Amino acid sequence: MKKLKSTKQPRTHGKASILLVEDDPNLSLVVQDYLEITGYKTKICKDGEEGLEQFQKEKYDLVILDVMMPKKDGFTLANDIRKTDSDTPIIFLTAKSLKEDRIKGFQSGCDDYVSKPFSTEELSLRIEAILRRCLPRRNREKPISQQFKIGEFSFDCKNMILTNGNQEKNLTKKESSLLKLLCEHENKLLTREKALKVVWGNDDYFIGRSMDVFITKLRKHLKDDPSISITNVHGSGFKLEIKE
Repeated sequence: MKKLKSTKQPRTHGKASILLVEDDPNLSLVVQDYLEITGYKTKICKDGEEGLEQFQKEKYDLVILDVMMPKKDGFTLANDIRKTDSDTPIIFLTAKSLKEDRIKGFQSGCDDYVSKPFSTEELSLRIEAILRRCLPRRNREKPISQQFKIGEFSFDCKNMILTNGNQEKNLTKKESSLLKLLCEHENKLLTREKALKVVWGNDDYFIGRSMDVFITKLRKHLKDDPSISITNVHGSGFKLEIKE
């Protein structure tokens, strides 16, 4: 693999987070090193399945996908991401330059295409342009909400009230904080580690057992609507699912 080089000094940016899914370890490390020097937080995944799992665990400002990968190719991964997230920008890295492949990439929901071999400077400029265009729009369109619709229920996070018709339930602070996290990750994985750190402040094992009790309480609060479920994702966390 020919090492990528840049003839200019990298610019510095705020700590935007990038998910890089690339099966070539040499290329991924070169790109990661450059992006982190430039000022981006970068997470590497080596195949499409690992990339999807990581995307469901954490929030990213931008995703960079190789097209040809084992287990799940870039086009399929982009389609999977777009099933639950229509906003996070996606850049494809590809050795293919055929018009048909570019069209397929844009149909999969990507925002830009970078053909291999490429310079790190070119990639950085494309990332900068996309984030400059997308981040202000995403911040405007997605203010932090204190009100959630959960099936037949309405959840007022600020006042810690869960309402179903004329019935109101006053939640505890931890119940409310945990339900808010589940709502923010609706139909996506909420990892145990993230829930424990946000709601309890650490991910100690014994506190984790306490969180299981609170999950059970939330299930009881929501049991009157059979379209709502809080499922265990074995060894990973929980998922709030609402059937159409």
